[in-house]
Amino acid sequence: MSKPHSTEINIASVKKLSTAVVGSGFSGLSAAAYLAKAGYDVHVYEKNGDIGGRSRQLVSEGYTFDMGPSWYWMPEVFEKFFNDFGYKSSDFYELEQLDPGFTVVFGKQDVLNVPADYTALEALFESIEPGSAKQLELFLEEAFYKYRTGMNKLVHKPGLSLLEFADWDLIRGVFKLQVFTSFSKHVRRFFKDQRLITLMEFPVLFLGAMPQDTPALYSLMNYAGLKLGTWYPKGGFGKVIEGMQKVCEAQGVVFHTNSPVNRLHVTKGEITKISTSDGDYSYDGVIASADYHHVEEQLLDDEFRNYDTDYWSKRVMAPSSLIFYLGITKRIEKLEHHTLFFDADLNLHAQEIYKEPKWPTKPLFYVCCPSKTDENIAPVGHENLFILMPLAPGIEDTEALREEYFGQIMERLETYTGVAIRAALDYKKSYCIKDFKSDYNSFKGNAYGLANTLMQTAHLKPSIRNKKVKNLFYAGQLTVPGPGVPPSIISGKVSAQLLIKHLNNK
Repeated sequence: MSKPHSTEINIASVKKLSTAVVGSGFSGLSAAAYLAKAGYDVHVYEKNGDIGGRSRQLVSEGYTFDMGPSWYWMPEVFEKFFNDFGYKSSDFYELEQLDPGFTVVFGKQDVLNVPADYTALEALFESIEPGSAKQLELFLEEAFYKYRTGMNKLVHKPGLSLLEFADWDLIRGVFKLQVFTSFSKHVRRFFKDQRLITLMEFPVLFLGAMPQDTPALYSLMNYAGLKLGTWYPKGGFGKVIEGMQKVCEAQGVVFHTNSPVNRLHVTKGEITKISTSDGDYSYDGVIASADYHHVEEQLLDDEFRNYDTDYWSKRVMAPSSLIFYLGITKRIEKLEHHTLFFDADLNLHAQEIYKEPKWPTKPLFYVCCPSKTDENIAPVGHENLFILMPLAPGIEDTEALREEYFGQIMERLETYTGVAIRAALDYKKSYCIKDFKSDYNSFKGNAYGLANTLMQTAHLKPSIRNKKVKNLFYAGQLTVPGPGVPPSIISGKVSAQLLIKHLNNK
């Protein structure tokens, strides 16, 4: 053990400083690991019975379902986390690159399989729109700059001051980052065919806003998906959570499940203790990786909140979701691992999420069939299906509506696959707005956090630091850097660094 590291641990040990992390999703696990590595006593409080937040797994009747995230993009972010603690991701799970990375269905005979090989991807684009292979190259060159700058610079900034952006590389590249350019207009500069436009726009729709309201900065997502590839952790995202939990426990982190935090007690501008369902406990610092709105509205007194109710009512939220976890007693040959159904009006569905919130007229939806890649998550000869329909947050959620849309989705899925899926069901569970609220205290039942609009980017997101409580910091999808699994992992690290700095300066 090196001397600097040993000194850091000893200082923390002498002070016997202890910290609490509220919530055990990706951001909470990340924060806990970095706090423990710095030598602090760390306790994680999770309201549910399982670690993982939205990335918990549902295991039933021979099926293992990832309940939330299913797209493994930006593998270097996961790798960097494990490397920081002396591990590799392969110490905990096996990664497989998917080929095709994903499939987009525009109609029964109009299907795009997006290949893992870039040369094959160029050929696909060229077959659809002559000249588009060159345009794709130019588009991804720009996207690479944004990705490199975004991942190396922007996402690691806590967003506490505009002065953070007084960085020569950022200033010099401000126009290349295209923060003030519409994503929709940017895509249409390069491509004319509506199928290619939809292919490029889908990541922002599923992660947070209408393409015309999203900064072109987020074309970095296209670089991640099309150049870095789409991967699958064998065993599902639960294996990633399991790996991060093991890293935490190796650092000495203690987990408390079925332990919802119901109060944060503030004395002289600092949290002194937390109240849980099991009692009160004293801590020197807290990271709230649970739903930001819930923490502010339910766990803190009014005078200690960063934002009032009116502020939250004006936030533009990313979608909620209607999800179905299905077990099927036969194989479905026509489905790939990831299949996006864009055989309906994209703009109309987006309008009905963001502009005129309602249950969609004719929904787009996504089907994940991980049993195509992993034989261990379904009984032999069966398929494991995860079906997700983006939905406006905060609207009515009833069993009748869930069943109505299940019927709509099944009609289209059965027509496409040629399989009577409903007749072959042996497991079915739905999940929607009410469940997001109940399980995660999710604001308006959102699934992904804040929409990635210009006015909710960087320092314009809810602050990672509580401005009135010195030792309270936030992490997760409602603060910087934003929604998605890799940003949440980074958020946990950034919030931990801020709390460590505060405690070391006391």
